[in-house]
Amino acid sequence: MSDLASAIGIRADEQELVAELKAGSEEAFALLLAQYSQPIYSLMARSLRDPADAADVTQEVFVKVFRNISSFHGDASLRTWIYRIALHEASNQRRWWSRHKRQELTIDAQLENDEGETFCMADALAARDASPFECAAHAQLGERVVAALRTLPEAYREVVVLREIEGFGYEEIAEMLNVHLGTVKSRLMRGRAALREALRDDADVAKASGCRKTDPARLVTR
Repeated sequence: MSDLASAIGIRADEQELVAELKAGSEEAFALLLAQYSQPIYSLMARSLRDPADAADVTQEVFVKVFRNISSFHGDASLRTWIYRIALHEASNQRRWWSRHKRQELTIDAQLENDEGETFCMADALAARDASPFECAAHAQLGERVVAALRTLPEAYREVVVLREIEGFGYEEIAEMLNVHLGTVKSRLMRGRAALREALRDDADVAKASGCRKTDPARLVTR
């Protein structure tokens, strides 16, 4: 494998990468982290009830990947396998959260990055290249969508996040969740409907209180 610095940003041949991971290559594992850590972190932040847990759960995902890479036989793509582990860890964390915390965190809860800088999830959802006005609008909209997502049953939330936010195809989602393709489509249809309803309820509350907000229910129309 070429030097890591030149390899980042270029998708390595999967078979070669898996072979080097199985051989214990630190460089291969660093490349794997460079390719997948941010997408997995984003998935965790949207899937967990407490987004502050995203970093810890993401770390645990890659510990499991490292420990279990020898059991990867290529029945699915490496990406699908990693996401399957991530979804399993997210499910475990949600069960723990329900047993031990039982309190809701707001989307504007302050988080801390590796450099000690604080930010909130609403800010992270804003487009990086948008104007300040657009960032504020996206942040408000993102806050409402993420809050609505957290009200959905886990089975529906998973497929909505994987399809609408992560952009996976139906077949990939079916592989990740180990369910039939028809089940994915059914859950997605029901999840979209539930999300629309949750967003409409939020809009009705805002209207009753005299607040003017962009209607995010229009985003979930398919």
